[in-house]
Amino acid sequence: MGNDGGSIPTRRELVKSAARAPTVSELKATARENLSHAWTYDPLTSHKFDMENLVSDWRGRLYNYESILNALMPNEDATEAPPLAATNGEPPEYSFSSTGIKSLRDVVKLKFKRYAPPGTKGKEIWACPVTLKELGPATRAVYIVPCGHVLAEAAIKQIEEEACPECSELFDRRDIIPILPTEEADVEKMVNRMEDLKSKGLTHGLKKDKSGGKKKRKAEEQNGDDNSAKKNKKEKGQEKEQTVVETVKASISSRVSGINNAMTASLTAKVLAEQEERNRLRKLAAAK
Repeated sequence: MGNDGGSIPTRRELVKSAARAPTVSELKATARENLSHAWTYDPLTSHKFDMENLVSDWRGRLYNYESILNALMPNEDATEAPPLAATNGEPPEYSFSSTGIKSLRDVVKLKFKRYAPPGTKGKEIWACPVTLKELGPATRAVYIVPCGHVLAEAAIKQIEEEACPECSELFDRRDIIPILPTEEADVEKMVNRMEDLKSKGLTHGLKKDKSGGKKKRKAEEQNGDDNSAKKNKKEKGQEKEQTVVETVKASISSRVSGINNAMTASLTAKVLAEQEERNRLRKLAAAK
């Protein structure tokens, strides 16, 4: 163009093409990858899951039991227990305070079944005790509150009795919690369930919410202290008034003690008492 030996750029080279929207298969692959990560690593510490010591909150999120214990332990140097060091080089997904877990009553310990499929040379997997399907990102799984046994969602739908197939403990259908739910309908059901439990003073594990009891007891103690203060004040006022009355009576008695006539002495005492009462009322009015 300028006799410098360069080439002339074409329109295709100058105009940038718009970003391509991901395909459905790509979106599914990303969701599957995220779900696989959530089934493998603790979101608080980024440590790998210990499947024998796994707990879940009311949202169906998974945590190592150890990380919850460490976070709940009192820490004098910080308001929140620091997370354990990540083993895979990735930072924790979120802080403990964002989970809303206040005690161990807010989580349920999960119970997985070990199973060695035929032809695997004894290699065990975590499987549904009913369908024997491997539990993980490829299988929609649920657990039962309060026993904590984990099953495939397809299996729990086939069970007509409201009793756990592993321990025979009775349960309510609303207490079937999906693990790592991805559908909004499941999340909404769990939100409604927790609102209902809180109104009844219960936690996710169907145990009594002691935090609410502490607040109630504190309020009752405060009210009790206020009532005691009012009662003491009233009693002191009554004692003071009684002292004044007794003083007045003593003064009147000393004045009428020299009168020999009983009727005269009685009338004199009555007049003096009325006079003392009027004087007392005037003093009270002046004080106000």
